[in-house]
Amino acid sequence: MRTSSAADERRLSIGVVIHGPEVVDTGFALQALEWLEGHGDVVAVLGGTMGRVAIIDAGLEGRVDISRRRSPSQSVQDLQHSDLTVLMNHAKSRETGLVFGSIVASRARPTNPLIQVDSGGRFVAALANSSERSNAIAEGLASHFGFEILDALMQYDDLRQEGDVMVRRVWGVLPGERISVNGTVIGTATDTHVEIMAQDGRIVGARGIKLKMHGLEKLPYVDLRSAILRSGSVRRTAGMLKPRLCSLRTGRNGRFAIIDHTAEDAFELASDASFVITIGDDTTAIAGDVLSRLGIPVLGIVDGDPDGICNGLVMPERSVIVRVREGNDDIVGKAIKAISEKRRPSSLEEALNMVREAAGDRIVSVIRCDGRR
Repeated sequence: MRTSSAADERRLSIGVVIHGPEVVDTGFALQALEWLEGHGDVVAVLGGTMGRVAIIDAGLEGRVDISRRRSPSQSVQDLQHSDLTVLMNHAKSRETGLVFGSIVASRARPTNPLIQVDSGGRFVAALANSSERSNAIAEGLASHFGFEILDALMQYDDLRQEGDVMVRRVWGVLPGERISVNGTVIGTATDTHVEIMAQDGRIVGARGIKLKMHGLEKLPYVDLRSAILRSGSVRRTAGMLKPRLCSLRTGRNGRFAIIDHTAEDAFELASDASFVITIGDDTTAIAGDVLSRLGIPVLGIVDGDPDGICNGLVMPERSVIVRVREGNDDIVGKAIKAISEKRRPSSLEEALNMVREAAGDRIVSVIRCDGRR
């Protein structure tokens, strides 16, 4: 009979990287965490940005570390000291799920075993460095949840060079979906095969996208290798969980923050602010949804439909949306920045007066998300 060694008896250390809101909203992340906790000591972190909102809504911020903004591959690297790492996600399809897992593995290049569990594609795949113990966990997960065990794609990447132009493919796209880069919509998909091209930090073209030039003009320098590319809604499972305030909220220090087309950075830029000024429709929508979980009101400068933003998405209480004439949100935003460097507003109402001063007759309407005008 085989005698167990000390290493065999030692409890597994399991790192978990949770990516995307859908795997949380559906309840799978919690179920999988509970199963894994029965088989080892688990340390769970978020890989990505928008999953933070879902983690908060699910009440898991004390169980999943959301304190740092890290990409999935960076989070996998952070957990290489674990006996194995489990990557959890909820892809639109098996194909996109397998591609996602392969890309994360090829970028992270972990030294420990890496397993992927995709609740959307309903599969488990060994992505790197399989061991007897990691295989046992993979088989256990598949059996418990009724998933298939699939072979991972080998060394798949979404980046390539064409001369001095970098090309990056966006996977899992459906025609008609909006394509965003770092939270700013740059166009609408016309095909399932979508590629974005950049040169010297600027997007210079695309395939399978009807580009929105106004969106491209708003983008600052873009590192296409690390940029957050998204198709469709930022949260496909929105509405499954009731929005709630984060239990880990920091204190307010009386300052304000300006978020200009960097909505993905909302937590880092504004977690201790008393209020936030956002510039742009997409920025206001995404940042507002994030900051509603921190209880931080938003003063949004947009040139689209503010009623759609207030009614269609979660916005923080006491937020105000200022709609300006089409194509003027950036102009007004620059004026606000210039004024605020000389005269810093101490309250949202004071900031609103500054916006009125800067925008003048460019203002179409002012809508308070509590219904007041």
